[in-house]
Amino acid sequence: MRVLGVDPGLTRCGVGVVEGVAGRPLTMIGVGVVRTPADAELSHRLLAVEQGIEQWLDEHRPEYVAVERVFSQHNVRTVMGTAQASAVAMLCAARRGIPVALHTPSEVKAAVTGSGRADKAQVGAMVTRLLRLAAPPRPADAADALALAICHIWRAPAQNRLQQAVARQALHATNATKGRTA
Repeated sequence: MRVLGVDPGLTRCGVGVVEGVAGRPLTMIGVGVVRTPADAELSHRLLAVEQGIEQWLDEHRPEYVAVERVFSQHNVRTVMGTAQASAVAMLCAARRGIPVALHTPSEVKAAVTGSGRADKAQVGAMVTRLLRLAAPPRPADAADALALAICHIWRAPAQNRLQQAVARQALHATNATKGRTA
């Protein structure tokens, strides 16, 4: 499974591609940051994020895109920019028919470090160790993008089984209801 992880942001949008399957060693395919100038117009910044994400999709051809789920922070302006960059990443993937998964920051931290309260240094250290890198990816947004991809690779099989079980249960309930009304 090849996953593009996206740590959304307007100034720095972390991107990282990881390949592998749960239970086996993972491989980093690429990591980087899409940057936009803080003084540029919002529309131009979003366009730059789109162009950057599109380049990563073209170059690395991921099967899935994992994006950090935006959560409420105290700074509404920061949340808005993060949400807008997140939407751009999801739109780029959807345009190509690539499935998108959203993961919360605490879910990613727990998957990679074992603690949903881990700090950025701990996440970077574990990403370095899990991907057998010489040094932690910099800036932290790049390490976070790799952590998102790792989280998705490890959690996707269980999430897929859960979704299938829910779908079977819903189908069974629908069939049972039809049987009673017929």
